[in-house]
Amino acid sequence: MADIIKLLPEAVANQIAAGEVVQRPASVVKELLENAIDSGATIIKLVIKDAGKTLVQVTDNGSGMSASDARLSFERHATSKITSSEDLFSIRTKGFRGEALASIAAIAQVEMKTMLRGENLGTEIIMEASRIKEQHPIQCPEGTSILVKNLFFNVPARRYFLKSDQVELRHIIDEFERVAITHPEVEFYFTHNGAEVMSLPKAAIRQRIVHVFGNKYNEKLVPVEEGTDIVNLSGFIGKPDSARKSRGEQFFFVNNRFIRNNYLNHAVMSAYQDLVPSGHFPLYFVFLEIDPAQIDINIHPTKTEIKFQDERSIYAILHAGIRRALGRHNIAPTLDFEQDQAITGGSFIPSASPAEPGIAVNPSFNPFQSGAPFQNGGGALNKVSQEAWGRGAVSAGADWKELFEVTRNVASGQTLAPISVDHEIAFDVEEDIQVIQFHSTYLFFQHATGTVIVHQQRAHERILYEMFRPETGEGHIHIQKLLFPEELEVSAADKQLIQGWSDELEQMGWETESNEDKLFVTGIPAELAVRNIQQVFDEMLDQLRNAGHADRDLLADRLAKSLAKNTAIRKGQMLTRPEMLDLLERLFDCEQPYFSPSGKPVMITLDLRYLEQIFK
Repeated sequence: MADIIKLLPEAVANQIAAGEVVQRPASVVKELLENAIDSGATIIKLVIKDAGKTLVQVTDNGSGMSASDARLSFERHATSKITSSEDLFSIRTKGFRGEALASIAAIAQVEMKTMLRGENLGTEIIMEASRIKEQHPIQCPEGTSILVKNLFFNVPARRYFLKSDQVELRHIIDEFERVAITHPEVEFYFTHNGAEVMSLPKAAIRQRIVHVFGNKYNEKLVPVEEGTDIVNLSGFIGKPDSARKSRGEQFFFVNNRFIRNNYLNHAVMSAYQDLVPSGHFPLYFVFLEIDPAQIDINIHPTKTEIKFQDERSIYAILHAGIRRALGRHNIAPTLDFEQDQAITGGSFIPSASPAEPGIAVNPSFNPFQSGAPFQNGGGALNKVSQEAWGRGAVSAGADWKELFEVTRNVASGQTLAPISVDHEIAFDVEEDIQVIQFHSTYLFFQHATGTVIVHQQRAHERILYEMFRPETGEGHIHIQKLLFPEELEVSAADKQLIQGWSDELEQMGWETESNEDKLFVTGIPAELAVRNIQQVFDEMLDQLRNAGHADRDLLADRLAKSLAKNTAIRKGQMLTRPEMLDLLERLFDCEQPYFSPSGKPVMITLDLRYLEQIFK
């Protein structure tokens, strides 16, 4: 039998390796930025076109490479970071696997220009699908510039599985933020399709966070710092009142490397226990400095997972450090041993003797005596209880289940439900119909079979949702122009996200404009009930940030639900009669007036026959 095992060609092996290292354009950005950091660069520029599908360019002013090093850098397992297996336990650099450039060159067209510091001539290398097409000397600035063009041009199946430009750009921004936050000593510049996304000068960690995410974060941050023999903890955590319903800015960095770790995340969340509402998530930027010999970072191709030698101790230190930081800034509840005596009760008078507390006991009380009233000694409460018992308010032989009965047997023998969600209700505003608002929350009106009760907030949510919904909302929303455009506090990344959804937002009644560093709202839906535009946009951004791999139509539907929920009238809002009639008329014009967008009932019918049975 002939031999069947063969060595794979180098180009095929590189493409297989690329499948682990390069999953999308953001993977290329991550690897190139990390190489630029390792080169000692103090200025790094990132240029993106078409969310990285057409071009990813990273330029730095680092140490640069010689002609031979530049050529060798595209070989598999070629690196300057380690020389032996022992070096794996003392790694403080980022790109040490030696697979990044080889993997990128296997599935893209790559151009590199690099020159060593102090030299007069650099090197240019042009590669395509792992093959060198050109290599020659060139005049260029000190440092390195790498262009990655037409990603996955020779692997069309991989290119087919890429998401929309907005989704891919979001991933690129995430990778950029992770590198930029942990290296505030480096200047970063980021442009996409010729527009500036972020420009970050050198700064301290706190200022870098504010530059990346916006000025509003400055007042949300609480510093945290702990030093131990096992790990040094530093960074910032968010105040409890800044927690959001979706996972926002949550970052762990170990030795200046971004990682994901659910176990450590649990330590943070448990530290916030009873400080944030259920289902809310605090923000944090936590930096851990630990001996490289105590961790293993060589367990995942993207190097975002780490094994700790003593994970339980790090968990305890992290939990205690965050609790201490919250307590130090008077955020976590603490015991007050200097509380005002006026708050705790009566004061002590030196000339008076303290009165001994007395306890009233009923010696004749027998809890096992059938039909005996419940007695707790003498007192007004017990007296009222005995009077109620004597009047027959409670009967030992009464069937208590009747208190919770929700159905009654009518003469015909049928079981009648007192409350139902009727799907056949008709509403005609032309009739002289009586509508009453109860508790500024519910609308009551008479129907042929009983009384209909409508939840006003859910009704308005249903109306707005069907207006905002992509398949039915277009052309139905009137835009109210603002006399004075409102400036929004959003990060550069969020500004790009909103601009990418400008068409859908305009269909929902929102108009926005932006300049280099600011975003303005110039038009809002005409019937916007909530005037806190910043709050509405924050909720909307949460939907967009956490979209993941959701389909664009599905995400637009979620966006419509979020906007409807945050712009609808609230419980407790008084309505005039014309407003009530208008709300009901528009509700019954909806495709599905009986349930809110979240599936909760909008109205119920209190059956007339049930009321008649009660008052017989």
